[in-house]
Amino acid sequence: MAFSWRKLRTAFRLGLLGLCLFIPFATVGQTLLQVPELSGRVIDNTGTLSAAERSVLEEKLAELESASGSQVVVLMVNTTAPEDIAAFANRVGNTWKIGRREVGDGLIVLVAKEDRKIRIEVAKTLEGAVPDLMASRVISQSIAPRFKQGEFFSGLDAGVDQLSVLIRNEGLPAPASDKPSGLQDNGFQWLDLGVFLFFASAVAGSMVRRVFGTRAGSLLVGLACLGIVYFVTRTWWLAGLAGVAGWVMTLLSAAGRNAVGGGSHPTGGVGNHLSWGGSSSSGGFRSGGGGNFGGGGASGGW
Repeated sequence: MAFSWRKLRTAFRLGLLGLCLFIPFATVGQTLLQVPELSGRVIDNTGTLSAAERSVLEEKLAELESASGSQVVVLMVNTTAPEDIAAFANRVGNTWKIGRREVGDGLIVLVAKEDRKIRIEVAKTLEGAVPDLMASRVISQSIAPRFKQGEFFSGLDAGVDQLSVLIRNEGLPAPASDKPSGLQDNGFQWLDLGVFLFFASAVAGSMVRRVFGTRAGSLLVGLACLGIVYFVTRTWWLAGLAGVAGWVMTLLSAAGRNAVGGGSHPTGGVGNHLSWGGSSSSGGFRSGGGGNFGGGGASGGW
């Protein structure tokens, strides 16, 4: 009898070892879906929405952000497999980091069309405005019934309207209005601008001086800094300060270079690693750098 138990234990251990060896091979090829680039307030990777429909939703979400400061993004994908829609939505939220940096008021409406699944992923600050139960109701009462009829735009439009009302009624901190618009919109940061101009003037100044000479080159760099800052901030006094700073920095850089015998400095390429606040995007919309998605929200189907 003792011999039989030993054989059973040995067989169990061998079976367990085989299972551990099999699992890695069984998961080969099931790579997780890559998080899409944050390219706008409405991202439809399924080709379901028309340009006009996307425009209507984007306008509503832009108005919501302007009024409340909260950022809401609609994302449509074919499938989130092999990942659960809730796990994928949470990964998207923590990658995009939408919502204001100092508030963290972001929300994602995710649709996995082929999976017939919907997820409302809520950042922690908005969990009071859109608790799990309310997110579930928005899905079951407003979005899913319309999706069942094939009316995807209508469902998203109704869902966005309900979520907008909930967010507006939460009493969140008002959007800052005393900053220049170019610095407030899209999570732009003063420090990022200063660092960019510092390295850009150092790199560009060296090249421009070689072509136009020290005086003319320094003046051109100063004018370029002035133009860039005015384009971003629409503030003349700030642009003027940046222009003077770029001009002076280029002159000082030339003086320092001559003092050490014209040696080269390893500054090239530094600007390539700078990032201007939040996730990269296009189309005039950027993440506010909020993040902090803790798994709040709800999922549903149709």
